[in-house]
Amino acid sequence: MNEAESTSAALESDGFAILSSLVSHAECDKLIEAIAANPVRGPGSRSLLGIEPVLRTGVTIKRHSSIEAILSPHSQLVQCSLFAKETTTNWSVTPHQDLSIPVRERVDSPGWTGWSRKEGVWYVQPPEYVLEQLVAVRLQLDDHSSETGPLEVVPKTHSQGRLSNPDILKSALSGKCSCVVPRGGAVVMRPLLIHSSGRSRSVRPRRVLHFLFGPPLPSNLAWANAF
Repeated sequence: MNEAESTSAALESDGFAILSSLVSHAECDKLIEAIAANPVRGPGSRSLLGIEPVLRTGVTIKRHSSIEAILSPHSQLVQCSLFAKETTTNWSVTPHQDLSIPVRERVDSPGWTGWSRKEGVWYVQPPEYVLEQLVAVRLQLDDHSSETGPLEVVPKTHSQGRLSNPDILKSALSGKCSCVVPRGGAVVMRPLLIHSSGRSRSVRPRRVLHFLFGPPLPSNLAWANAF
C-alpha cells in the first residue's frame, strides 16, 4: 500500500492520518517569513489565504498525491487559519468538533444555523452532509511538536455525526491520541473528528497552518473564498 492509499484508508477508518513530509523545511521558513510580514490578527486568525505564499502552498498541497486521493474532484481550498502558540500566546483547547464554515454572505436556509461574524466574514454551521465532506490539512511549521501542545484526537469519532457537548466530553474520556508531527509534515483530518490540544510546555513556538478543503455549496450559498 503506497502513501496515498494508506492516507485514504486511515482517514476513512480513524478520521485522521499523519503525513511525515508534505513540504520542505525551506518552504516552512518562507511561510513563517510571509506570515510575520503581514498583519495577521492574533494567534488564531482565519484569513491566511490573503497571504500569497500561503495561498500558493495550499494550492500545491491540494495537488499532492496523498491529498488529491482523498478529495472529491470538485473540492476547493476554502480557508486557511493560523494557530500560533508562543510564550506570550499559550492556551489549551477543550475537546470539540469543527462545525462552522466561512461563506460569502448570510442567506437564511433550512438546516443552516449558528450564524456569526468573525474577522468580517460570515460563518455558519451547515447540515451534516456538508460537514462530512470537509477535509482539513494541518501543516506543522516548527519542530518539537511533542512539547508544544500538539493536536489530540479521539480516533473514529468522525463517523458519529454532530455530537452534543456531553457526548463529546464522554468520548474524549475513552482515549485521546497525540498527533506528533515533524516539521513540514501534516495531520490530515475530518473536522467532525473530536479534537483538542493542551498548553505548550516549551518556550519554542508552535505554528500550524490549518488548510480547509470543501465541496461545492448549494446554489444559494457560496464560500467566502474558494480556489
